Amino acid sequence: MYDEQQQPQHGPLAGFTVGVTAARRADELGALLQRRGAVVLHAPALRIVPLADDSELLAATKEIIQRTPDVVVATTAIGFRGWIEAADGWGLGEDLLARLGEVELLARGPKVKGAVRAAGLTEEWSPSSESMAEVLDRLLEEGVEGRRIAVQLHGEPLPGFVEALRAGGAEVLGVPVYRWLPPEDIGPVDRLLDAAVSRGLDAVTFTSAPAAASLLSRAEKRGLLPELLAAFAHDVVPACVGPVTALPLQALGVDTVQPERFRLGPLVQLLCQELPGRARSFPVAGHRVEIRGHAVLVDGALRPVPPAGMSLLRALSRRPGWVVARAELLRALPGAGRDEHAVETAMARLRTALGAPKLIQTVVKRGYRLALDPAADAKYADV
Repeated sequence: MYDEQQQPQHGPLAGFTVGVTAARRADELGALLQRRGAVVLHAPALRIVPLADDSELLAATKEIIQRTPDVVVATTAIGFRGWIEAADGWGLGEDLLARLGEVELLARGPKVKGAVRAAGLTEEWSPSSESMAEVLDRLLEEGVEGRRIAVQLHGEPLPGFVEALRAGGAEVLGVPVYRWLPPEDIGPVDRLLDAAVSRGLDAVTFTSAPAAASLLSRAEKRGLLPELLAAFAHDVVPACVGPVTALPLQALGVDTVQPERFRLGPLVQLLCQELPGRARSFPVAGHRVEIRGHAVLVDGALRPVPPAGMSLLRALSRRPGWVVARAELLRALPGAGRDEHAVETAMARLRTALGAPKLIQTVVKRGYRLALDPAADAKYADV
């Protein structure tokens, strides 16, 4: 019999495949996932282009020096540092810092606050939530009528933020410190999309709204958007680092999961709860079997299973204990054609991979069934 108290010898994400769309800090996120056992498919959905030589940033910097705004909102640490470095390169660094020292300087979160202080400045306020919505609420409560507000942009206009300030009567100056562009090599993004729609991924992580928008745009261009949205609705977890990141997905009706703290570590911890929590577990032939993305836990031991075998196992697990006909299992096999012998071949490999052949019973002339323990039969009788 299986041992309920057996301790797993693997990470909480073992057997799961997670897509990473981040361009920045992708290595860090990937390492966090891999340390917990996940297989990572990295496909940066965009690339960051610094604007040190960009005329828009230069023009915005000169305007701030010549006409000091009432408020400056710093939104990202990398963007703020890049802005100061670019101004130094143009010989405007000291003038810019002098002006920023005179304004109401708001920093979106601790990392931005660190960049502000590293530049020798002090922020007037920073939200505990790291939320741009809280920054907006503070500004609107103070009143923005007739005030000049400079906003360091994320790379694209902040959804609703600038519009709300202008609607309140503010003059808003955007400071475009860097810009998001599509990746130079679109191949990895296409492979991630193919994996998502074919359910080869268990989750996709998003750490910026532009990355989410870019992936959705590419899916639409390839005619895969309906399939991608269906995958996110049922089988593939869309995990966002925070509510701003989730906006492009939510606009299309996608429900996302988000950590309480908008950080990579909590994002990974959330997946460590979400993915194992969604895995199906059964008592089968005296063993505890848990079906994960590309592997199966048999009494806590991780057993990698080929894709064809996973397709068969999922088909059997939809009606545990019931006989599933070979013809139905053949339809579950990707690209198997009409030869039911393909089912027998894939089933033999599945049994070998599981290391316990009696988990799946052959019912002569009828098909196959998961050998559910007798005590569990009643529980799944109406499944």
